[in-house]
Amino acid sequence: MIDLNQYIENPKVAIWQANYWQPWEIIDNLENIVLQFLKTIGSDYKVKDRIAIHEKATIEPGVTLKGPLVIGKNSFIGANAYLRGPIFLGNSVKIGPGSEIKQSIILDRTAIAHFNYIGNSILGQNINFEAGSICANHYNERQDKQIYVKHEHVIIDTKTEKFGALVGDHSKIGANAVLSPGTILEKNSIVKRLELIEQIK
Repeated sequence: MIDLNQYIENPKVAIWQANYWQPWEIIDNLENIVLQFLKTIGSDYKVKDRIAIHEKATIEPGVTLKGPLVIGKNSFIGANAYLRGPIFLGNSVKIGPGSEIKQSIILDRTAIAHFNYIGNSILGQNINFEAGSICANHYNERQDKQIYVKHEHVIIDTKTEKFGALVGDHSKIGANAVLSPGTILEKNSIVKRLELIEQIK
């Protein structure tokens, strides 16, 4: 069992409601989780078409938003970014121009630079992804598409073909680095520029 508290300090359990879920189960159930969260938000959010944007968030021109989706206070979405819900963005999250985010949770003060892809992932707080870095969510090159994760030397079958990464607080991901499907990174992890993280080969 993966304890989110090991990776994220004070995780907003209310977001995903069940802290006994595994990270990929949270992602698989994210649409319902976000829809339930939308019922609880205050008047400081503008809600339309299952998309909630905080009044102090900034959305630049050319951004495409597909709900269900929550964009938190002081968050910034750069020009021509593409957000494919279900997505939950915490407060002061930065999504750079031309980036694509799909079915993910990104928590407070995490920054995704320009031209990045984050798919089916949970990113903690105060994380920085440099330009062009990727959270891959699907094994295109393998006959067996099932995703396994390695946690404390134990291999876990996620029973899903779509899961990106769980990235702990305060991690740094270098430019053009790739996190392969099923990547689990502890707090304060550093991934070098151009590095490939493939925990199960």
